[in-house]
Amino acid sequence: MQDPEHAFLEFAINSGVLRFGEFTLKSGRVSPYFFNVGLFNTGQTLSRLARFYASALNNAEPEPFMLFGPAYKGIPLAAATAAALAEQHGRNTGFAYNRKEPKDHGEGGQLVGAKLSGSVVIIDDVITAGTSVRESVEIIRNAGATPVAVMIALDREENMTEDDHSAITVVREQWNLRVHALARLSSLLEYLATRPDLSHQLPALENYQRRYS
Repeated sequence: MQDPEHAFLEFAINSGVLRFGEFTLKSGRVSPYFFNVGLFNTGQTLSRLARFYASALNNAEPEPFMLFGPAYKGIPLAAATAAALAEQHGRNTGFAYNRKEPKDHGEGGQLVGAKLSGSVVIIDDVITAGTSVRESVEIIRNAGATPVAVMIALDREENMTEDDHSAITVVREQWNLRVHALARLSSLLEYLATRPDLSHQLPALENYQRRYS
């Protein structure tokens, strides 16, 4: 049976979501790979992505929880994963998301979906600087619920702060949240070593890992 992380990475590469080359990140770093969850943009690929998220969450979070998807990329992730949790694992999970701009007519407010309550898992694509997580934690707590974990697709496993802490380490320590990922940079290196057609990408990724991890 294929390793779940390797299976996800194969899916992401085959879907053109995980790419190799030279990409300038918001941080200014030039990365030899780039992951864009927005390219899971068909019903088929979004459905399969949601099944990966649902399987990981079902294993990692056995107690009941709600899903919160921060706008904008987290919105389809929360909705599709809630559906996959119900269909694949029999877990009827509520989900909610925020508007970037509060609505001043109709039902109004900043939140859409199920009322936030109890334990809440934030679902997103990656954690870069932790800004989205911080905003999500504030929204969830202000609604009277408790953020307990973050579920992301890819952990880049790189340090982003001056004191050599990764954004995920900051999330764990500052907000006491569990962090789960479908795949990590280290598992990507392992996977590429099994692919003769992609193993030539390894030196650049290993150099990047040594420099920033």
